[in-house]
Amino acid sequence: MADSNRDTLYRNKHTSTSEKSRKALLIQGVRDEEQMLAALFPPEQWNVVVAPDNQTALEIATSDKFDLVVTSAMTKTAEDVLLLRRLRMARPHTRMIILTEKKVAGDVLDALRYHAFSFFSAPFDRDNLRTLLQHVLDEPEWDDGIELIQGTPDFVTLAVRCSHVTLDRLEQFTREALPLPKAENEEVTAAFREIVMNAMEHGGKFDPNQYVEVTYLKSKRQVMCHVKDPGTGFSLQEVLEDAKRWEAIDSASLSKVEVSDTVPRGLGILIAEKFVDELIYSEKGNDVVLIKYLPRTG
Repeated sequence: MADSNRDTLYRNKHTSTSEKSRKALLIQGVRDEEQMLAALFPPEQWNVVVAPDNQTALEIATSDKFDLVVTSAMTKTAEDVLLLRRLRMARPHTRMIILTEKKVAGDVLDALRYHAFSFFSAPFDRDNLRTLLQHVLDEPEWDDGIELIQGTPDFVTLAVRCSHVTLDRLEQFTREALPLPKAENEEVTAAFREIVMNAMEHGGKFDPNQYVEVTYLKSKRQVMCHVKDPGTGFSLQEVLEDAKRWEAIDSASLSKVEVSDTVPRGLGILIAEKFVDELIYSEKGNDVVLIKYLPRTG
């Protein structure tokens, strides 16, 4: 995942190893996939049960509580979403990571609509998976934190809780939704993360009772993300001036700084500007639109 200096500071301060192992239910897939997943579930941290198919997984997870269910990439997302919906009738707070080899239009939206914990299409990024698995280790209980207000594959509006766990999850959903080549996808996802982090940190104060509103819009020529935070706004000129002073601080110095509101929100703005075509702020300062133009096709 693309980490800003604030991300690094947060992880250094908060990352820990769980003393108790968590229970995971993995649905059997192809050999390469199973080998990749096995490396992410060390036995000292995880008690892993393997199910041969979705129906068996439903029976096992209904009768016993699991901290996480991971689907097979061999099944379609629609099948896995159906499993999630059925499982949640018995286990309302089930966390499920959906894996798929072939992503089709609407898959990411369905995963969001029915409260999947995360969604990954092949090839799977181990680092991003590892980050989300760490959250499961550290947070035994969870509420979804991402509410779909309205959505089509091209127009989605979300209410997103101000928390680091939710931010990591939203980043992965965004990465899967963007119709861009890999390099550009990572750049725009990084820019989006910076702006949402600003909104959560300075507008919502990382208060889990506060929400950021996020809208994603895709047309034939561009992708747009609109982020609105619950704060009172700010002066764009002032925060950019503060951020430019921070640009002179090297990473070694930053690693010794405690996470606090002294980290200027303009730092994320400067990073985001490098990766998108347009970054437009409202006069009040708590609304921002990111725009990335799509390559011409045909």
